[in-house]
Amino acid sequence: MSEATYSIDEDLKEAQAMVKGLESYLQGSELYGRVGGGGIFSGGNMPSLTLGALIMRLRRLNLFRDQMTPSQQSQLDTIEQQHEKARKDWQAHYEKWLLKEANSRLDAMNAYFQEIRDTPGMASSAYKPEIQRRTIVQEILGAMDELGIRSADLDSKARKIDSRLRGVGLQSSDFVWASALQPAYPQKVYWWLYSKPRQNP
Repeated sequence: MSEATYSIDEDLKEAQAMVKGLESYLQGSELYGRVGGGGIFSGGNMPSLTLGALIMRLRRLNLFRDQMTPSQQSQLDTIEQQHEKARKDWQAHYEKWLLKEANSRLDAMNAYFQEIRDTPGMASSAYKPEIQRRTIVQEILGAMDELGIRSADLDSKARKIDSRLRGVGLQSSDFVWASALQPAYPQKVYWWLYSKPRQNP
């Protein structure tokens, strides 16, 4: 998980691989696309291609632009252009996938709540994948807001998930991801990145 030991180079590499396969992804049927050296459907150690995963990387890369070399800035500009072209060319598909991914990630978090209800001691060890899901959903909600896309059902689902997340026995903590990422995630919005479950909620 790149969020544990963050580097701009790694984020750029992953965003570039994702955007390369973006048009094929938007026309496909799989929510979690595969990226790698041979294209979208090849293997490798790259994270899955989803709109949320790409948007998350692009937002924080733009925030860290002043820390980049001119070459990295140029690379980011190219990635942004490719992303925007795919979004415009496949607008209906793009908006459909945003909603589908956000709903899917929130639904997946329900398995965590079931797991810790059955095995409370798992709350802490299984927390990090869930906050990554919730963070990507927040990135999607931000992108939807910028694009003027509204979904009352999605907003309601996110509020319910947040209520359940707060209910697992969270306590305040230091920022849980790599410290280099902290400026991209203000505590007021991304409160779950500044919390951890108690060992025995």
